[in-house]
Amino acid sequence: MTLAGPIEQGCPSGLAPVGQGASGDVGAFVVQKGGEKSLSLSVRGAKCAGCLSKIEGAVNALPGVRQARLNLSNGRMEVKWTGDLDANRIARTVTDLGYGAAPFDPDTGDAAAKAEERSLLIAMAVAAFAAANVMLLSVSVWSGHGEMGETTRRIMHAISGAIALPAALFSGRVFFRSAWSVLKKGHANMDVPISLAVILALSVSVHETIRGGEHAYFDATVMLLFFLLIGRFLDARLRRRTHAAAHELAALQARSATRIGVDGTTQSVRASDIAPGDTILVAPGERVLVDLEVIEGVSEADESMVSGESLPQAVAPGVRLYAGAVNLSQPLRGRALGSAENSLLSDIARMLEAGEQRRSAYRRIADKAVSLYVPLVHTTAALTFIGWVLAGAGVREALMIAVSTLIITCPCALALAAPVVQVVTSERLFRRGVFLKSGDALERLAECDHVVFDKTGTLTLGEPQLVRTDDDDDAIARAARLARASRHPLSRAVVAAAGAGQVAAGVREHPGLGLEADIDGVVCRLGSAEWVGAEEVRGESRLRLWYVEGDSEPRRFAFEDALRPGAGKLAEALKKRGAGLEILSGDSEGAVADIAWQLGISDWRAGASPASKVARLEELREEGCKVLMIGDGLNDAASLSLAHASLAPGGAMDVSQSASDAVYTGAGLDAIEGVIDAARGAKIRMLQNFALAAGYNVIAVPIAVAGFATPLVAAIAMSASSLIVTLNALRPGR
Repeated sequence: MTLAGPIEQGCPSGLAPVGQGASGDVGAFVVQKGGEKSLSLSVRGAKCAGCLSKIEGAVNALPGVRQARLNLSNGRMEVKWTGDLDANRIARTVTDLGYGAAPFDPDTGDAAAKAEERSLLIAMAVAAFAAANVMLLSVSVWSGHGEMGETTRRIMHAISGAIALPAALFSGRVFFRSAWSVLKKGHANMDVPISLAVILALSVSVHETIRGGEHAYFDATVMLLFFLLIGRFLDARLRRRTHAAAHELAALQARSATRIGVDGTTQSVRASDIAPGDTILVAPGERVLVDLEVIEGVSEADESMVSGESLPQAVAPGVRLYAGAVNLSQPLRGRALGSAENSLLSDIARMLEAGEQRRSAYRRIADKAVSLYVPLVHTTAALTFIGWVLAGAGVREALMIAVSTLIITCPCALALAAPVVQVVTSERLFRRGVFLKSGDALERLAECDHVVFDKTGTLTLGEPQLVRTDDDDDAIARAARLARASRHPLSRAVVAAAGAGQVAAGVREHPGLGLEADIDGVVCRLGSAEWVGAEEVRGESRLRLWYVEGDSEPRRFAFEDALRPGAGKLAEALKKRGAGLEILSGDSEGAVADIAWQLGISDWRAGASPASKVARLEELREEGCKVLMIGDGLNDAASLSLAHASLAPGGAMDVSQSASDAVYTGAGLDAIEGVIDAARGAKIRMLQNFALAAGYNVIAVPIAVAGFATPLVAAIAMSASSLIVTLNALRPGR
């Protein structure tokens, strides 16, 4: 059989069936807008950057296809095309490459990912049980090699085979199924040589057991499967977690809204059923699900999810509200400006998907190492067989030496080189309150050379604090009598500064203006300058409230969003490491400028929308920067996904936490410096491990090729290489 195309190195296929035809007619799932058609397919069996490039390249080559993008984390491929191209031809193109294809269903995909994890865990447990028991029997054979009779040795080998054969066939089906699915299509992947090594080792071991030979490789076979399944299980688990962001955002868009008909009746409808021009009722506390223009009602809206602005914004007829905003105080009626698919939330979801897809294409250190290892070792084994045959050895003897070469160069150390470092480093970071969520996060974090911060909730606490002066105490105490009746962030800041006390009776809240009450016959107001009749000071960056009693002079209260503990220290530490610093915030210009000045960051942008943040990250990427994005809001989710690496605080939105590579806890920012140092240390240890694995093979290959690799030598060498790699990973990092 001719193997078309390069071997896909490091492609960990799961247990889901691959290579099967598309489920039914996918043409029914095509969406057409104007002259453009689109289709979402679920692709099974694609796990690495090599798979991604091959599938996208084949589909993009079809006539009329404008774009084909595959997201490895959830297996979703979006295809857009024009013309008469049959959708089933797209699916067949994918299946002809040896992968499965079916209409995309996010719920089914998540269930399949969980099932894959469970199957891998069971396969790993079976391999571990077999390896432990077969190794005990093998030790007896090795230790009694000179004294053990042929009958006893044959019995020991037979027992080992009885344990190893069913275990290897059960646990190895992960690799066998994947290898067969691509071989029958005329292609190859990393699972082909793995399957070949396992089958050859088992076959030779059975043959040697039947003929009473001295050498059997049952122990090495199940040990190899066990180590490979460890890495595959970790990869599957982390890959599923990276899809959580898009899934949670989709759930946010799936809520229902209240639509008002032309006759005034109300109807609960799904967000996807809202059409442009529909009248939507938004109750207090309800989230806006489509972009709309307010046509009736006065209220306040929390747009922190969208803009990052920490304070509620005044809402009145004519104001545009974006999907994701929350109505706070009074009912609103609005006219839908578009469908849910064309809302800001959907735009963020699409940008999030694009970021995940780009991150999927990242080639990990392990993939690069395996791309060199596989052809070298297996070519060496084939040449060894041919060389010994030409040298006059029998076919059996030559085959035994070739198989010994495959086994002694077992990729256990290579398979452990990266995962064991990731596990050890993740556990150390966990003890410091940092939770890693991506298998290759450490590698990407170590490469970052430019750090982009969100402001509110990331660099700052996200909670306004009253700036006190010596003569403020009495005025603060009186103003707090009104503030205690409100949940506005600035009112809460006044209450926090005043401490415990009474609330005035009959406090009235005017959305967008302030609070009012009659206290001892005097009208008291707490709110904006316009509301209390004060003269606004232009050009100030701080937040303000005014308090007035009757005709007295209004009293001004200033607020600030305080920096998080350790922000200044972190900025200095990152500068010393040579990283560029930048702030991208949806907050006002004055507030962002003030924080940037305090931290000594000269590059900052205010009023940034989710799209403009993404555009800025694209600019930095084109300039050659590898960006570390740190943010907490929904407006940061797309940027967190698109960045080379990303971090989110523990108080961030669930979508933002899911879109990031790691989540850190605590009020301070000290953990960020530790994450970067740990990532750089982990990358160094990964490279050291690959160097150790390569050095082991430099020594082991000549021994195997020369025919000196007995089972004892092979087992000791294989175990020693794995032990050295593990001990190196356990070394204390910075």
